[in-house]
Amino acid sequence: MELIQRILLDPIQFEFMQRAILAIVLIGIVSGVMGAFVVTRGMAFLGDALAHAILPGVAIAFLNSGGGSQSLLIGGVIAGVLSSLGIGFLTRGGRLTEDTAIGVIFAGMLALGIGIISSAQNYAADLTHILIGNILAVNAEDLTLIFIIGLIVLVVLLLLYKELLIISFDLTLAQTLRLPGEVLRLTLLVLLALTIVIGVQAVGVALVAAMLVTPAATSRFFVRRLHHMMILAAIIGSLSGIVGMYLAWHLRIAPSAAIVLTMTAIFLLAFFFAPGKGYIWSLLGRSARTA
Repeated sequence: MELIQRILLDPIQFEFMQRAILAIVLIGIVSGVMGAFVVTRGMAFLGDALAHAILPGVAIAFLNSGGGSQSLLIGGVIAGVLSSLGIGFLTRGGRLTEDTAIGVIFAGMLALGIGIISSAQNYAADLTHILIGNILAVNAEDLTLIFIIGLIVLVVLLLLYKELLIISFDLTLAQTLRLPGEVLRLTLLVLLALTIVIGVQAVGVALVAAMLVTPAATSRFFVRRLHHMMILAAIIGSLSGIVGMYLAWHLRIAPSAAIVLTMTAIFLLAFFFAPGKGYIWSLLGRSARTA
């Protein structure tokens, strides 16, 4: 009983751990749901690029506010939305391929962010949490903002689910139904930017792509339909966040690393042992056919 209390209950007796766990659950749910679209549409590179593209907005907000968390989130939202709209504009009409536009915006915004940070050397050390996350510093106002942004993303995805599903899998049908494909594509980019901004609060710029990709990639071993993938990815994302926070507490390591390593471990288990689709099952199937 004492061991269980030390392992499970001791960490959550502190308010900052309670807020951090609640925040990572919210972020894990939103990232998992949005990640299903990211993985299905092959947008993993875009997600990583947008994570770096928010750096100028975060840096400017930090320098102007003295490090206020809400300002950092708002600055990240503005930079992320502008970057996603910029990518959408550059690729409109096929003038540039999406990966080329992503590369241009990604490099430009990252360089701008580095330039801003380097111009204020006294603040450079304080901005390191942007790279690795700062989930333990989440306060009540941060939680409210994360909840509001996450709710907006989930509500829009729910309202536009059928339309986004069609443009993701059947462009011919989308054209037949005269769906506003360009508007829907930009909407998806903006939702992705919003998801990344709240994810950066948890695991930082360096690792936020993992929160989008890894839970969704794991869920593909168990489900086929997109809405099932969204639900399972949300569960994996939130549970990985909780387990990661406990590991970070007991092992005294960065929460961002513990969270992403937990997601990676779950993915590897699914990759090797998922019934029917796992690597081990494939080997057993081959052996049975050749026997």
